[in-house]
Amino acid sequence: MKSLPYFCRGEVIRGFGRGSKELGIPTANFPDSVVDNLPADIGTGIYYGWACVDNGDVYKMVMSIGWNPYYKNTKKSMETHVIHTFKEDFYGEILSVVMVGYIRPERSYNSLEALIAAINNDIEEAKAQLEVPEHLKLRDDNFFTSAPSPSSALPPTSASTSQTIMNGH
Repeated sequence: MKSLPYFCRGEVIRGFGRGSKELGIPTANFPDSVVDNLPADIGTGIYYGWACVDNGDVYKMVMSIGWNPYYKNTKKSMETHVIHTFKEDFYGEILSVVMVGYIRPERSYNSLEALIAAINNDIEEAKAQLEVPEHLKLRDDNFFTSAPSPSSALPPTSASTSQTIMNGH
């Protein structure tokens, strides 16, 4: 995947409501404008990298890109699980991520328990991979320090349809 590392940001929108409630693994969802602009060589699957909400701290993350076969979604999504416990939801905030590497393809599972176990394995794999020096250095990339605040990312007359999408910086 020659497009990795891939840098993008956008407003956190409401997803399917399953991450926290059903899986116990909260996710932040990007709007269609970010999903639709992924490079062609970034296919569906599970990725790992770094994430930052607004101008906050940078944390490890794992991301699912695709149709979530277990749930048979008809709409492609990018769902980011930031490996950190936040005090509250951050809908409407700006999420900046750098996708560093690929873990595995999307799969369907026979049970919710099997899906949750796979996600937890992905989280552990992401934690380990992000300790590699070449991946660790991206945590301090200037992309995160240049992250806009929600008020500067969206024009005053815009609803939540305007997004910032970027690769490189």
